[in-house]
Amino acid sequence: MSRTRGFAVVCALGVTAILVAAPAGADPAGRAQATDSLVAFDAQLETLARQVAPSVVQVVASGYAPGGGTLLSRARSYGSGAIVDGDGWIVTNAHVVEGAQAVHIELLRLREPGGTGSILRPRSRRLPARVVGVDLETDLAVLKVEAGGLPALPLADSEQLHQGQLVLAFGSPLGLENSASLGVVSSVARQLQPDSPMIYVQTDAAINPGNSGGPLVDVQGRLVGLNTLIASQSGGDDGIGFAAPSNIVRAVYAQLREQGRVRRGVIGVRAQSITHALGNGLGLGVHSGVVLSDVRPGGPADAAGLRPGDIVVSLDGKPMQNARQLDVNVYQRALGDTVTLEVLRSGARHSFPVTVVERPRDPDRFASLVTPERNLVSRLGVLAIELDEDLVHAAGPLRRSEGVLVAARSGGVVGVDDDLRPGDVIYAVNGVSVRGLAELRSAVQSPASGEPLVFHVERAGRLLYVVVELE
Repeated sequence: MSRTRGFAVVCALGVTAILVAAPAGADPAGRAQATDSLVAFDAQLETLARQVAPSVVQVVASGYAPGGGTLLSRARSYGSGAIVDGDGWIVTNAHVVEGAQAVHIELLRLREPGGTGSILRPRSRRLPARVVGVDLETDLAVLKVEAGGLPALPLADSEQLHQGQLVLAFGSPLGLENSASLGVVSSVARQLQPDSPMIYVQTDAAINPGNSGGPLVDVQGRLVGLNTLIASQSGGDDGIGFAAPSNIVRAVYAQLREQGRVRRGVIGVRAQSITHALGNGLGLGVHSGVVLSDVRPGGPADAAGLRPGDIVVSLDGKPMQNARQLDVNVYQRALGDTVTLEVLRSGARHSFPVTVVERPRDPDRFASLVTPERNLVSRLGVLAIELDEDLVHAAGPLRRSEGVLVAARSGGVVGVDDDLRPGDVIYAVNGVSVRGLAELRSAVQSPASGEPLVFHVERAGRLLYVVVELE
């Protein structure tokens, strides 16, 4: 069904609902009433769009992309963003600004209603934006512009969303700023990978490349999600779009604004959702809930007395129904807080107070230490930083004290395989030791396109060879 036909069905359903009560051959007054209802619905959508549009910005990210041969050429990409604080605070997707050397936002200027001038809107107001912080795990970023009195969108409670609820997606699909599309909430919590801590609101409102970072709003004009990705066989809108829920946006925004990064809490366990097969195979006596498959030796949960095989009943009195719920409820707690887990062990219930600590070896935690101007290794499409005493301590324990750490990927500067990951420490290239950025840039610049480079890296405490073929 095309998007136009889909909207026609919505309208037709509205007409049907109104006319059902009227017998065939109803007088013109009944038909007029039905038309009036559609006109009122149309006016409400128009009012909502005018209310929300000024809070939606177009995000323009400038960087470099591979050109002919080994040259890099300037490139520009477009995304969207939502103003969440009138003092110039904006949320968008991390992939919209990742690797950009400069970011600007376009503030919308609307025509006055009822005006007699051109139907084309006035030119947007352009402002430079500073990337305050990015969080790759949730694909969210916070921008700041030097402006005040901007129209901010309120954030709704995404836990109150319902399937079938009307929503509008705003943004700049394919660079076409100030676009809006209508749809419904297809699912309130879509998990794209098993036990992933990230869930999405699924919608059939049209979302295309360029909508990333734009708001998904309810009929009250509140942000219920941030448009993030699509599932598509065509590369365009197939009616399956995903938005980061507003409650996750709110939590990540608060930490990025205050600290420049997200610090996630853990208690040193690996939790898994109990399936029917898992419950039967382990003889747990239950077929849903959460079981601890690992308790890290020396971690907070180990010190508290938790064991692998414990079935988690609740956290601070809140029932735990799946592993994702447990992980999220822990990592949203402040570091140093104490949570109480009630577990079922050998048929008996036990309570364990456990201290929340920062998640170790978070590969994204070094992204705030680098900038494209200082740390870009253009041919690899990464931002890297030389090891020093402080970084060895923060990233450690490491096997060596000299090398180059991959802090982030540079989304606008790709041209190689995605084999090097944030958190990798590069010690050598093709058997030659690398101790600093200058040596790394020199080592990767020499080979011709198609020649492989073999990196000796340390990843999560293990040494391995990573082969990258340059384009």
